[in-house]
Amino acid sequence: MPTPMEAYEKWLNYPHLVPELKEELEAVRGQDDEIGDRFWRDLGFGTGGLRGKIGAGTNRMNIYTVAKAARGIARYLTRASELASCAIGFDSRRFSREYAGLMAAVMAELGVRVHLFEELVPTPILSFAVRYLRCDGGIMITASHNPREYNGIKVYDRTGCQLNDDAAMDVAASIGRHQDLVARLPDYKEYADKGMVRPIGRDVRDAFHEAVLARSIELPPEELHVVYSPLNGTGNRPVRRMLASLPKLRVSVVAQQENPDGEFPTTPRPNPELPEAMELSVQLTEELGADICIATDPDCDRVGVGVRTPEGVKLLNGNQVGALLFHFICEGLRAEERLPEQPVAATTLVSTPMADEIARHYGVKLYKVLTGFKYIGDIINRLERDGGADRFVFAFEESIGYLIGPYIREKDGVGASMMICEMASWYKRQGMTLMDAYEQLEGRYGVFISALETLRYEGRKGEELMRAKMDVLREAKDIAGLKILEKTDYLRDDTGLPRSNVLRFLLEGGRQAVFRPSGTEPLLKLYLTLRCDNRDEGEREMEKFRELAVALCAEEEK
Repeated sequence: MPTPMEAYEKWLNYPHLVPELKEELEAVRGQDDEIGDRFWRDLGFGTGGLRGKIGAGTNRMNIYTVAKAARGIARYLTRASELASCAIGFDSRRFSREYAGLMAAVMAELGVRVHLFEELVPTPILSFAVRYLRCDGGIMITASHNPREYNGIKVYDRTGCQLNDDAAMDVAASIGRHQDLVARLPDYKEYADKGMVRPIGRDVRDAFHEAVLARSIELPPEELHVVYSPLNGTGNRPVRRMLASLPKLRVSVVAQQENPDGEFPTTPRPNPELPEAMELSVQLTEELGADICIATDPDCDRVGVGVRTPEGVKLLNGNQVGALLFHFICEGLRAEERLPEQPVAATTLVSTPMADEIARHYGVKLYKVLTGFKYIGDIINRLERDGGADRFVFAFEESIGYLIGPYIREKDGVGASMMICEMASWYKRQGMTLMDAYEQLEGRYGVFISALETLRYEGRKGEELMRAKMDVLREAKDIAGLKILEKTDYLRDDTGLPRSNVLRFLLEGGRQAVFRPSGTEPLLKLYLTLRCDNRDEGEREMEKFRELAVALCAEEEK
């Protein structure tokens, strides 16, 4: 494997390199750290696919790395079927449309029949299209909720589920067998004219809309005013269309974030988990006196939620919304006599333990899986193979991802937005806000406090440091001064789950700490949970716990 400088010189001197990338490489000449970050590896195949900063280099998203990925995915698909087909969608990020067209042309040149969305589309609709069109795979050009300088490629199997670990390894190996720098890239129009690239029609969006609407909980509603922001992404039309189907619902849209814009001018990190991304939604909610605000990330597979209270708008985290939705769906289905026999739900091992209590109350079998919605999708696939997909009622991740039915194998911001509004309307009819409703759940199921901390490690040195930090944690005798009651190493222990670089510690005092390197960003994530009798006291305890856990990692960094 060439050194970063050798790879840099190869790219810089390549005679067919497009001018804009050549200029970018000229501009970083002599900047060893910058060159090293661009060329120390090929773009990594992580959670769901490829993701990286846009720019020149092997560790960047650009026309050459995208085309290389397309060749590898195409060869993977055509090995399984000579008549392989693939659905492709794209979001509002910079170059997403261009990358989608390039991938379509490259794959068509290699014999894959491509179905391409001609307008930007949410990730959940792409997942739905794979199943609806009976494709062999799917590709979504998106970096989801990452900062604006990123783009990426999510890869799906024939069920509309992100690739499982074995398939991901096969695809990564297939991509690795191809060159990045090539003299000629195929023209999209040529293959569209030949019928090898076909536009995806309106019927797919309509069928998706109906599939989501079929999951509606039709409990008596109350007049509800909701503020919505698509964060300059793909959610504007599908979410507003879905909300327009609900009775007694008034929707106000955040004007500055309404239209697609890959620069994300109002928030450089368009992640509705973050307070700064929700800021304009909160402001408009307070100005208009709306009941709630919701915001979807750029590819509309996640939803952030805020609730107007007498003390101002309060943001709910993914654990709180997940617990609220789980309880509401089970309660609503039971009231409508639609709760299936032997119902099934799923969440991740880093999500709130309140989900276990709700599952026990309603007799739901709850699966706890590794982080990554592909593991939840796999559970639904197994249910479907056994003829029991209708048993599935709900899934969520603490990272504000929710799925309200088995119509896709991916988290869905469109369906979740609908269900959140139905839930808020139902509780309002009872004189309660969603914050009141969550406090009621705490009274019934227990008080659980959760916190997420992230430490960023860029480039090769950062990855090495993260790996070393995890190894040190594996040998820890205590965590944040607390005795370890049980340790689970998902990379080395036989857990019944796929091997993954995740450490989970059950600690004295009803506390839990989980450490996991992100699969999509250069981050080490710390998930902290504790159970307590009183929320105010619990939040004070969590702050101490959080500070000590972060300090533990900071000490290892020195």
